[in-house]
Amino acid sequence: MGETLERWSTRRAFILAVTGAAVGLGNIWRFPYMTGENGGAAFLVLYVAFVITLGLPVMMAEILIGRAGRRSPMQSLAHLAREAGATPHWRWLGLFGGITVFFILSFYSVVAGWSIEYLIDSANGNFAGLSPQEVGANFDAFLADPLRMTFNHTLFLLLTMSVVAAGVSGGLEKLNNLLMPLLYLLLLILAIYATTTDGFGAAMAWLFKPDPSAITGTVVLNAMGHAFFTLALGACALMAYGAYMPEEQSLPRAVVAVAILDVTVALLAGIAIFSVVFSQGMDPGEGPGLMFVTLPIAFAQLPGGSLWLSIFFLLLLLATWTSSINLTEPMVATLQDAGLKRGHATAVIGALVWAAGMLSVLSFSTMAEVHWIGEMNFFDLVTTVPTDIFLPVGGALIAIFAAWVMSQETAQQALGVDAKGFRLWQSLVRYVSIPLVVIVLISDLF
Repeated sequence: MGETLERWSTRRAFILAVTGAAVGLGNIWRFPYMTGENGGAAFLVLYVAFVITLGLPVMMAEILIGRAGRRSPMQSLAHLAREAGATPHWRWLGLFGGITVFFILSFYSVVAGWSIEYLIDSANGNFAGLSPQEVGANFDAFLADPLRMTFNHTLFLLLTMSVVAAGVSGGLEKLNNLLMPLLYLLLLILAIYATTTDGFGAAMAWLFKPDPSAITGTVVLNAMGHAFFTLALGACALMAYGAYMPEEQSLPRAVVAVAILDVTVALLAGIAIFSVVFSQGMDPGEGPGLMFVTLPIAFAQLPGGSLWLSIFFLLLLLATWTSSINLTEPMVATLQDAGLKRGHATAVIGALVWAAGMLSVLSFSTMAEVHWIGEMNFFDLVTTVPTDIFLPVGGALIAIFAAWVMSQETAQQALGVDAKGFRLWQSLVRYVSIPLVVIVLISDLF
């Protein structure tokens, strides 16, 4: 296959698309509970430091491969490997990234179904007056209902695939241009509302006054892993977007803009969530249940709580939707390379993701006692292995390919910097980012 003819129409469209891929459950669901479990501000400082030293260089590596290849991830890797005199078997890294995204998308869709359910419940005021035990019991009852879970999972995937089928400019770009500004507007509204709550001061201290004694080896490793996960690195999704990047756009500037927008979402979500949690004297270290058990209880006790909770779950749904749309694109591009029309390719991916997602849906009911590895059911498996193992493996290999295998001349041209800037980036990737990714991988394995 030759070079792709599709391009993002503007620099802004590219930045919003990559931000859309990066901003999702990692920022609004995972970041708050990870921060809560890992000491607040100490975790935040480390997370931002690792976004700069680990995330940005690897993100540049992934995007520049797509920009230099101007093809789907598999085709770009094979083309650039041949150009450098290396084995074209590097193309299988693109397939590995597609498999990673496939499983991540399968559980994203299920969790997005939870946010659909909670959005409806919040808008109807169903959490008002409920005890913590009743909120927890309602959530458990919903998880154990395969029909409701299946309906929401199916609805979300239909919403996602209908946009992807419309193409890069007609689908992804239009929706990103609409939804990403709306997402930031909703976040700002929630953060402004947070300033009026009794817990705002405590939340700001928790998030922005680091306690050095809270920094442990585990906290460092968790911050490193989250910095990697939240930027959607290692799955070749950003490689696919690099192929559509406008010729005149500065890659380093675009990547820095994406990182700032991504971290901003996490910070605003943290301010909104922890202000509400501290207002009600609740534990910020509640873990993954923070979103679907703790927050409904906390919001229900505040004036106008149902409205604010509705806005919050709408925000979560929009973030998951934009992320899912942007993660689907590289898989569809790969099937297009194999000769399928975009609509057919989207339908195939949608059906396969739906089937895999059903295993997660049933993990809470009829398949709850089916253990795949150790004590993990299918949902536990797909929320752990792809994010904690596959992404670091993919990220390390992408960084190695860009910094060690590719033609230096081609890599520098795609990065769009002078010789001095290229050597700085290359050294950072080779001697800082790659070792850090390997540490993340080893810590997750052992």
